[in-house]
Amino acid sequence: MLQKYTILKRFYHNFTFSLLIVLFGFLSLVSCKNNSDSQTEEQTSIAQENPAAENEENTQTILFFGNSLTAGMGLDSEESFPALIQDRIDSLELDYNVINAGLSGETTAAGKNRIEWVMNQDVDIFVLELGANDGLRGVPVSETRKNLQDIMDHVRSENPDIRIILAGMQMPPNLGQEYTSDFKDLFPDLAAQNDVELIPFLLEGVAGDPELNQGDGIHPTAEGQKIVADNVWTILKPMLGVKEPSS
Repeated sequence: MLQKYTILKRFYHNFTFSLLIVLFGFLSLVSCKNNSDSQTEEQTSIAQENPAAENEENTQTILFFGNSLTAGMGLDSEESFPALIQDRIDSLELDYNVINAGLSGETTAAGKNRIEWVMNQDVDIFVLELGANDGLRGVPVSETRKNLQDIMDHVRSENPDIRIILAGMQMPPNLGQEYTSDFKDLFPDLAAQNDVELIPFLLEGVAGDPELNQGDGIHPTAEGQKIVADNVWTILKPMLGVKEPSS
């Protein structure tokens, strides 16, 4: 009799334990499903409440890579021409984000050393504004040419589809007529050889005007930066799909 009782007790214990396992598994399955549904609903809710998150994925990047002219030396950051370009883009509700990678004192050699780090991000339009400090220091034009070429080569190696704008620069004649002429010709030559867009002279309408330059006679004032922004915008806007208003 005792043996029969022991067998029944063991059967009851095993049955109860198995039932608990099945019940626990069922509850876990229901709980996971509810959590999954809850997370899906929450993610959907967040996406609906924040449509800008999807738009950010479609936003393209314009990177201005240059020296103190790009950095806006002596001015507030919002007065630099890249910031003014961003203002125009925003006013037209275009999906482009401007990055100002200007660094005061930058030469083409220094820019060549910095470009790998700068290009550790997705860039769609690259505006190259370097060479002025080379000219002021009398760096051989051949060296400036090679450095600018190496920079563009690296940029394209990172993104073969990137669009490049080269900002032209000119020097005063105090370094000699030959140097001044070779330096001026450097930029259109490079632009043609590399099939990139060219801003003929970044400081057109600003250089040499005391009213539009700071005390050093080199760096534009806030008003001068507006004119520089116009010079850049003339070349940039067709790349953004901006059309002239019909007359």
